Amino acid sequence: QVQLVESGGGLVQAGGSLRLSCAASGRTLSTASMGWFRQAPGKERDFVAAMRWSSRYTSYADSVKGRFTISRDNAKNTVYLQMNSLRPEDTAVYYCAATFSLGIGTMPYEYNYWGQGTQVTVSS
Repeated sequence: QVQLVESGGGLVQAGGSLRLSCAASGRTLSTASMGWFRQAPGKERDFVAAMRWSSRYTSYADSVKGRFTISRDNAKNTVYLQMNSLRPEDTAVYYCAATFSLGIGTMPYEYNYWGQGTQVTVSS
């Protein structure tokens, strides 16, 4: 079992930055892929970014490429999402997720463990 706890959400003006954190416990992440997803009201949960923990290989949604960066701190068992140049359309609940399947997933069904989510609101 893996427990994931997100933090770092909040209200920010367009053009601003936030850094989300996802602290993991319960199992080593050395064979995991970690993902960030987001869900706006009335919409499906969408892929944002993912990272293979061991290789640091990353993948990003086109909508966030060049603005968001996923990274991890092995010592803290924590994955981060640095979000720059935020736009009102980035407003959503952001979720951290983990999977121990091979490869790097971009679909919600590929992930087995989820955090509770953290709200990000970008005002115009």
